[in-house]
Amino acid sequence: MTNNRIKRVVVVGGGSAGWMAAAAVATYLGKQTSVRLIESEEIGIVGVGEASVPHIRMFNGQMLGIDETEFVKRTQGTIKLGIQFQDWSRIGDSYIHGFGVIGRSLGPLPFHQFWLKLFQSGRAAPIGEYSLQTVMAPQGKFVPGDRNSPPNSPLADIAYAYHFDAGLYARFLRELSEQRGVQRIEGKIVGVNQRADDGFVESVTMENGQVVDGELFIDCSGFRGLLIEQALKTGYVDWSHWLPCDRAMAVPSERIDPITPYTRATARAAGWQWRIPLQHRTGNGYVYSSQYIGDDEAAATLLANLDGKPLADPRPLRFTPGMRKKCWNKNVVALGLASGFLEPLESTSIYMVQSGITRLLGLFPGSDFNPLLAERFNRESAFEYERVRDFLILHYHATERNDTPFWDYCRTMSVPDSLKEAMDLFRSDGRYFRNGEDFFALPSWVQVMLGQRIMPQSYHPIVDDMPEDKLVQYVEDMRATLAHAVAAMPTHGQWIDRYWKASAL
Repeated sequence: MTNNRIKRVVVVGGGSAGWMAAAAVATYLGKQTSVRLIESEEIGIVGVGEASVPHIRMFNGQMLGIDETEFVKRTQGTIKLGIQFQDWSRIGDSYIHGFGVIGRSLGPLPFHQFWLKLFQSGRAAPIGEYSLQTVMAPQGKFVPGDRNSPPNSPLADIAYAYHFDAGLYARFLRELSEQRGVQRIEGKIVGVNQRADDGFVESVTMENGQVVDGELFIDCSGFRGLLIEQALKTGYVDWSHWLPCDRAMAVPSERIDPITPYTRATARAAGWQWRIPLQHRTGNGYVYSSQYIGDDEAAATLLANLDGKPLADPRPLRFTPGMRKKCWNKNVVALGLASGFLEPLESTSIYMVQSGITRLLGLFPGSDFNPLLAERFNRESAFEYERVRDFLILHYHATERNDTPFWDYCRTMSVPDSLKEAMDLFRSDGRYFRNGEDFFALPSWVQVMLGQRIMPQSYHPIVDDMPEDKLVQYVEDMRATLAHAVAAMPTHGQWIDRYWKASAL
């Protein structure tokens, strides 16, 4: 049996994506594979991806063996239970897309179907009162769950994610990666050298003349796509007709008290503004469409709507929503911004890096680069991008706002058939069917569709089989149980101060 194992992996670019990739490959393949990462301190990183989804806990803890307390302290982290959306369907509206489940399923039906019958007749509270995270978040409460709780207890498994400083996370991962054998090479790449016969990348040439060779190249070079696009001319699928925001202004401001355990996304005239609270400061940004507002006005809008004093000037970012036609082309695998960009509305950027890394490890090639592996990688990547894309479009399209040209466009634009079908089905009787390995599960779609005022006209027929008094008790017991559990919790700030307080920078 011939040994065709890949011995040399080169990661191009640092930041969160590059160091996540380097750490994971070194952790699982480091005994047989050398991992080198090239980055330039002059180029810098985008570094605004400061909110995450619960999957990062699995990546940090299970995949890399990172201690949660150390991670939160080292990255000035706070807890994220979900995202609060303000002014999205109508000005004055507010709802939370929380992590975790809604209520408790009964038989073949999800909880929200039973809730629907009572809510439609005015006998149930808003849906947010039946999900643990959406009760905890506005009250500023947090505990990480209790594994000793009974299986049916809402405290048995609490889904949560983090807000953290992306630059500090990259630095933390760099330390871990270097401890596990990753070699960092400082400098700029000035040339990409390809094989004459098949175009595979053989090596890259550095500004100082050094040649770095490899068998597998992981492109984490950001929007430029140094290898995947500039060298291999892979091509890009542009989705800006569905996701019209193409720019952002980002600015840090002073920390706020109390530190809220959720991200806030506030709709503005030509896009939306994020607010991400960290232990040492607050991250802010305005994501907007350059068709409907100028950069100066966007910066002024952002600065006028901060909760604290700005700590720098707004920094502009430009992007095109979409993805590469192939995320794996020849012997180059693109991750992070090099593979595509879906705006940060649902904090999916770091998850997409994590997912790409997990997919790459599962499909890791030999030196013969079996094309079936790349085909599978690209097919799964495209599916994931398209499903996240649909979920983001939902927030913009399901609106009643017509007060600005931007919202008028979003409300009236045509949407992908896959999204239209999901919206029509939910509007009929509250049903949603997860599409394969769709990242966003039923609770996410239900919360956002209801939050954006897509109210089902009916409910599932099985619900009528439950006697009325039992239905009322079942729904009310769930609300009361959650309210009682949350009332006994410490505040988010108390938890951070007690267990996860970062040292001063």
